[in-house]
Amino acid sequence: MKVLMINGSSNKAGCTFTALSEIAKTLKENGIDSEIVQLGNNAYRDCCGCQACRKNNEGKCIFKDDIVNEIIEKAKTSDAFIFGSPVYFAHPSGRLLSVLDRVFYAGAEYFMYKPGSAVVSARRAGTTASLEPIMKHFTINQMPYISSTYWNMVHGKTAEEVQQDIEGLHTMRTLALNMAWILKSIEAGKNAGISTPQIEPKPYTNFIR
Repeated sequence: MKVLMINGSSNKAGCTFTALSEIAKTLKENGIDSEIVQLGNNAYRDCCGCQACRKNNEGKCIFKDDIVNEIIEKAKTSDAFIFGSPVYFAHPSGRLLSVLDRVFYAGAEYFMYKPGSAVVSARRAGTTASLEPIMKHFTINQMPYISSTYWNMVHGKTAEEVQQDIEGLHTMRTLALNMAWILKSIEAGKNAGISTPQIEPKPYTNFIR
């Protein structure tokens, strides 16, 4: 089993990476593989709503000059996801949200029913407001959300300061333990013949008629 983690920070070894690394360490101790994908300081275009990904029926974004389709490809063989971001003006990084909007629109089927979670880092505040925009990608795609004993956040201006946030790191380890437990439970359910829900066709309605 494998957890795909995305670091939405431009700092490859900063606060968000420190939080994700703590999760990765605990996952490994519990027999779960993981990979951290770094978005880095590259620019990522938003989803433009062209729907070309739906029309070509390939499960890929029409724009192929960045990491989006690579993430979709990795999602096919991943069992769960954790998306991490620093807090900028009380919201996640724009690059992370742009990437998530595109991978979930073009490759939704590869995320559906797989557990997901969000992690944020901040010097001081804006953390709870930053979790919701990331979490909404899970809630509209029928994905179980993995929680911890507190909101999934760490505090510090530098990676060294995050290492001093002993409660925040405890939250990360607990998140990892819960993720490992859910993944093993899902695997046991599959082995017992329990399949994913068969939902009825979704009706689409408009507010203006």
